[in-house]
Amino acid sequence: MISCIIRSSTLYRGFATHAGLHATSPAVLHLKTGQSFSGRSFGAPKSIFGETVFSTSITSYTESMTDPSYRGQILVFTTPLIGNYGVPRNTVPFDSKDVGVVLESQDIQCSAVVVADVAEKFSHHSAVESLASWCHRSGVPGITGVDTRAITRLLRDQGTTLGRIAVGADALASRPVPDEYWDPTTENLVEQVSTKVPYELNTKGDVKIAVLDFGAKANILRSLVRRNAAVTVLPWNFDFNSIRDQYDGLFLSNGPGDPTHCIGVAMKLRRTLREWNKPVFGICMGHQIIGMAAGLEAYRMTFGNRGHNQPVLALASSGSIKAGRVYVTSQNHQYALKLSDPFPQGWEPFFINCNDSSVEGIKSTVESGKKIWGVQFHPESAGGPLDTIEMFTDFVNECRAMKQRGVTSMPVDVSGVVGIQTPSGQAFVASA
Repeated sequence: MISCIIRSSTLYRGFATHAGLHATSPAVLHLKTGQSFSGRSFGAPKSIFGETVFSTSITSYTESMTDPSYRGQILVFTTPLIGNYGVPRNTVPFDSKDVGVVLESQDIQCSAVVVADVAEKFSHHSAVESLASWCHRSGVPGITGVDTRAITRLLRDQGTTLGRIAVGADALASRPVPDEYWDPTTENLVEQVSTKVPYELNTKGDVKIAVLDFGAKANILRSLVRRNAAVTVLPWNFDFNSIRDQYDGLFLSNGPGDPTHCIGVAMKLRRTLREWNKPVFGICMGHQIIGMAAGLEAYRMTFGNRGHNQPVLALASSGSIKAGRVYVTSQNHQYALKLSDPFPQGWEPFFINCNDSSVEGIKSTVESGKKIWGVQFHPESAGGPLDTIEMFTDFVNECRAMKQRGVTSMPVDVSGVVGIQTPSGQAFVASA
């Protein structure tokens, strides 16, 4: 009996694919606050600066790494073993179910990754390469063999910290002086990750929704498309007011960095919210921009919330959301809206974080006659819990109901949206 169990275990382990770490070399994570952590490199053999943050997510490292909200950041995973199920082929069709990618964007978005133990074997039916190979091919460095518990405690206590991963000869050199550290938040990261030209998805959908792309995760677009919305994705600073009557709803996506870089967008949105009566929904950065348009102030949190287990309390009911219920959510943000008293007229708090009492959502009041929602968390998850996924259904159904009540969209005029392209880069021809 014992020998049979041993043979079965050996056979099972044989299904795992040996990852290989390419040629590894010494690597060091330097923090601007003076601490250094030595390990070995994997991925691209290069050194890089960035903002060091941690994520408590247990799964979905591929989705986290391709989330544009991680742009410019050195991502520390608190989960000890990363890479055990490899990396899938990141290509699917553009149709009524999918938006061209399996993960959250086409490429890795974070600057580097830090793990306690990178898997040297991976096993998953959809895996085509290892984490180390993917990082190497994508030009993204990684460091393994470091104490991520100690790093996380530092970041939790002192806040998000600028850092550098030094690889190879750089790892043996002196640590950088404070002035050498690069702060990505000083740059407009949204401009870097947003689409440069408008494009359409699911053109035969029965309700037209415009998406302002501040760094949209693919699952946001996927969640709209799968609810039969015809989606037009617009650059972050596109003047939506010039074409707004062509659409049944407006969606504002997530995105990286400091929301004050988008204050001009918030001012344009203020006019939209004042003059336009169709539904508006924002997530993460989009939520912050809605808040700034409403008159609220955004501030930088100590270490933000990044993970798949953040509890939020609903303070009001709307659609599938019931006041008094706690929802477990996926989050990735460094900034939040300040809770003001009194709240701006026509607005009310929607959610509050059960751990740190930060604002997790706002909404228009019933008395305002508007249909506007903003949430700091990610209802679409990818990865994470699906407690609030039906907020997408609520939004699309509200757009559809308003359209059916007679607030109809104008036919889409190609001349009003100059240079719209399909995601493949080919110009589309509007149907008659």
